[in-house]
Amino acid sequence: MQDLIVTLLQRELAWEAPADNRAQIEDALAGLSGATDLVVLPEMFTTGFSMNALANAEDPGGETEQWLLAQARVLDCAITGSIAVRGEGGAYNRMLFATPDGISHYDKRHLFRMAGEHKRYLAGNQRVIVEWRGWRILLQVCYDLRFPVFSRNRNDYDLAVYPANWPSSRRFHWRHLLVARAIENQACVVGVNRIGDDAKGLHYSGDSLAVAADGSVLADPLAAAGCASATLYAENLQRYRESFPAWMDADSFSIDLD
Repeated sequence: MQDLIVTLLQRELAWEAPADNRAQIEDALAGLSGATDLVVLPEMFTTGFSMNALANAEDPGGETEQWLLAQARVLDCAITGSIAVRGEGGAYNRMLFATPDGISHYDKRHLFRMAGEHKRYLAGNQRVIVEWRGWRILLQVCYDLRFPVFSRNRNDYDLAVYPANWPSSRRFHWRHLLVARAIENQACVVGVNRIGDDAKGLHYSGDSLAVAADGSVLADPLAAAGCASATLYAENLQRYRESFPAWMDADSFSIDLD
């Protein structure tokens, strides 16, 4: 397990304009080759948080997936964020995790009913952990952050990642829940939110965070546009878990994903 450099890219998103968003993100990432291990983009980074699910959804393996794979190879890193992807019977808010070797995915489990997301998208039924450069990484999306049972660490992950479109009216919740998830799970947490205003008039303040397992904030760009990076130190994580082994007293449980 090596140290992991994580880059948080928070920016405004052009509404329902995938090509424009991909081009602007590619420009923002230029020059990061060899300088990062993982890039985290916001939720629905090609369109903004649109409920026009089927109109915006791409086919599996579509243009954005191929673009992500190309970026991972150019930058020699993993890159992740979510987009709308067609599935049987509808569309998923799908988090894609691209490495130079291929793409894994997680379909958002908890759909934000206050925006009608549960009526426009299909809910995922899998808890997904991927491995990258020695780190076990739990994939989560935005509203999942409010459900600690789903993200409970059963000694099976080292880092949880949350791409989001989280409005500024609830920024207090966002910032504190990210820290809480790190502390209670003794795992690093990275949450990346967008900034600016969307077509529905919602404002987003960014507040992307990289948090160490003890709750220490390692990166906090506030509302600044662009890339912010933090190093997650493997030795620090292991030492903390060994010196304060609360995980050994965790309650056993199971999650029903039907």
